[in-house]
Amino acid sequence: MLPWKHALRAVSVLLLTVAATLAPTASAQATTAAAAPSRGWNDFTCKPSAAHPRPVVLVHGTFGNSVDNWLFLAPYLVHRGYCVFSLDYGRLPNVPFFHGLGPIEKSAEQLDAYVDRVLAATGAAEADLVGHSQGGMMPRHYLKFLGGAEKVNALVGIAPDNHGTTLLGLTALLPYFPGAEDLVSEKTPGLADQIAGSPFLTRLNEGGDTVPGVTYTVIATKYDQVVTPYRSQFLDGEHVTNVLIQDKCALDLSEHVAIGTVDRVTFHEVANALDPAHATPTTCASVIG
Repeated sequence: MLPWKHALRAVSVLLLTVAATLAPTASAQATTAAAAPSRGWNDFTCKPSAAHPRPVVLVHGTFGNSVDNWLFLAPYLVHRGYCVFSLDYGRLPNVPFFHGLGPIEKSAEQLDAYVDRVLAATGAAEADLVGHSQGGMMPRHYLKFLGGAEKVNALVGIAPDNHGTTLLGLTALLPYFPGAEDLVSEKTPGLADQIAGSPFLTRLNEGGDTVPGVTYTVIATKYDQVVTPYRSQFLDGEHVTNVLIQDKCALDLSEHVAIGTVDRVTFHEVANALDPAHATPTTCASVIG
């Protein structure tokens, strides 16, 4: 094999390996597929309360799915009285378990249909969205181009790649390996769309990061090793709150996966974003809250 082909294979494997850290392993799905109903979410008979009048739709990250990404955050929100739902999106043909790999524009269309289903079932006029990684960024396409702003009150992004990622600079190497960019685009278009400077992200961010009528919260960690640089996650615009989780708890060492799946300091900040009228200070002690 030619030397450049060795390098191409190495870069491709590295991209897929790093992206795979966006969610827990697929092997967990087989044992947790029934977990959502038993833990109280994805219950389409749920009716929002006066205290929490909007259903919450959870949007998983790349390589994630509607169960594994939310095994802890979904019950956390259900326990606080929310109607909580989660969807699978972006599945490629003949690729089981792993989602969020399809073209992001198509994934946003799937989110559009799912939010309509949730609103019809609950009778609510609007929903709140909480997403991890791609799941915190992809809904912005739905809000901006698919009429989602009329159906969504708030978007909370946990480690979202709002302006793409350099994967610690590795994406800058792709042009030096013949065929690498085409390989990523062809086999995993959802990954290609997330590279900083991609056509998808350029269009998404043209004219401003936000749309009127929606409040935005971004929760980031300075230890993020997937969406880099981490400050590229933050948004500019009205009704935007950008949170660095270490400003709330300096001892929090959560990286990209942990902040979206198990970090209760982050969970507390999510709860504050969903109900700002009753927000309480987020501190290191929030892990036991």
